[in-house]
Amino acid sequence: MTWARRAVPAVAAAVAALAARDLIQRDHALLRNYPVLGRARYLLETIGPELRQYIVAGNNEERPFTRDQRRWVYASAKQENNYFGFGTDNDIEYTPGYPIIKHRTFGRAVPPSSPTAGHDVRLPSAKVLGAARGRARAFRPESVVNISGMSFGSLSGNAITALNKGAALAGCLQNTGEGGLSPYHRNGGELVFQLGTAYFGCRDEHGRFSLDRLKDLVAGAPVRALEIKLSQGAKPSLGGLLPGAKVSAEIAATRGIPAGQDCVSPSRHAEFSDCDSLLDWVELLAAETGLPVGIKSAVGDLSFWQELATLMRDTGRGVDFVTIDGGEGGTGAAPLIFTDSVSLPFQQGFSRVYKIFAEHDLHEKVVFVGGGKLGLPDNAIVAFALGCDLVNVGREAMLAIGCVQAQKCHTDTCPTGVATQNAWLARGLDPASKSVRAANYLRTLRRDLTKVAEACGVEHPGLIGTDAVEILDGRTGSTPLHQVYGYRPEWGLPSPADQAEIIRLMAPEAPQGGSAPPSATAVG
Repeated sequence: MTWARRAVPAVAAAVAALAARDLIQRDHALLRNYPVLGRARYLLETIGPELRQYIVAGNNEERPFTRDQRRWVYASAKQENNYFGFGTDNDIEYTPGYPIIKHRTFGRAVPPSSPTAGHDVRLPSAKVLGAARGRARAFRPESVVNISGMSFGSLSGNAITALNKGAALAGCLQNTGEGGLSPYHRNGGELVFQLGTAYFGCRDEHGRFSLDRLKDLVAGAPVRALEIKLSQGAKPSLGGLLPGAKVSAEIAATRGIPAGQDCVSPSRHAEFSDCDSLLDWVELLAAETGLPVGIKSAVGDLSFWQELATLMRDTGRGVDFVTIDGGEGGTGAAPLIFTDSVSLPFQQGFSRVYKIFAEHDLHEKVVFVGGGKLGLPDNAIVAFALGCDLVNVGREAMLAIGCVQAQKCHTDTCPTGVATQNAWLARGLDPASKSVRAANYLRTLRRDLTKVAEACGVEHPGLIGTDAVEILDGRTGSTPLHQVYGYRPEWGLPSPADQAEIIRLMAPEAPQGGSAPPSATAVG
């Protein structure tokens, strides 16, 4: 008991010293008025997100992903039961904007009845990327679900490794993000190389874009396409800053920058300054590498898209794909005003851009890619109905490899080692096991998309038209999706030739039949 007698005075002295400090300091009025006791308020504020996440919030209250949504991703990644019982707890009839997908009693595609049907389904793109402009290395993406751009530097090396290995296992593409092509991207997964404003990985010693370095890079890695990043939903029109303390030797080598110095990403590209020079650069990159070339952007002022589509129609130059990022935010850290209020949310932004391309008769010649919480089946189905050919998943893929939505991405203190460069925290993420979980999640999402497509009577989610979705606008009303966004009935679908080809490709993967053979008296 001697140690206890000594500890009590020591603790009392420490509390007294803390109280004295609180009384003297002038930064916090609460602590001056309530010394020591007032610190409980700051403690509760610090752990508030965790309290709400695990104790207070209901299944559909959390943001950006609800508990139900995260549970579905986690269960899918672990190959656990991801079904939900006792009906929905969503307030469907009283939630304006709620999408309803309309199944068909008799459709062209009949869902198979096997319990494991669709688990390993092949789900390629309905369009060939780069075919419309005759790119030398045009290809049909093997998966309509791919991993969005998340840079090494923002994510740990272990996280990038897990995602790349998962992409290889699932047969999908991984976007490098603008931080360059790191050693962690070289684990078997095929890549889309993103060109940001700082040209990381393909810049010279002065920070200028180097075509020769780009050609060397894509020649030595499994790069299938190039994506020019104009902006992203998390921080449209902003550049970026990676503090020098985080610029390790690995990051410096990947990006082509000095180690230990602040790494600045400009807000604008230096290689072009308008739509005309943008298209010139696109054609240069495509000609020199043979790769399909596209752009990624959030959606704000539509005059850019009008000018781009007009030039593409009138000059024959053009991008092979357009990636639209929703303004819902994403993996990039940003000022709150940009995360909350700058650029349009995905459905509004995408539909406006798609309409512009359709009005210029270009919608069948461009592959459309969507991003912004599209790693959830309901959101993805609406995206496909609006005209998406591919969807990118970012935060959902992070959840699959262990993210707990702590929202510490910008602090370098991610508790699960996903969005951090802290070696101790990153070591907790095992790429071998997490890559399998990433692949499980990607396969499960594809399975669910296939099941919904078959329920709608078609073989592929890209064949789901706007007539298959209605948007509720209150207790007693709803509006068809094409009316909500001003689409013509034929918009949102691939060309007739692409439709015929994807039906042919999917036919072996979608066997017809029910649970029992028909009787001798069956008709039809």
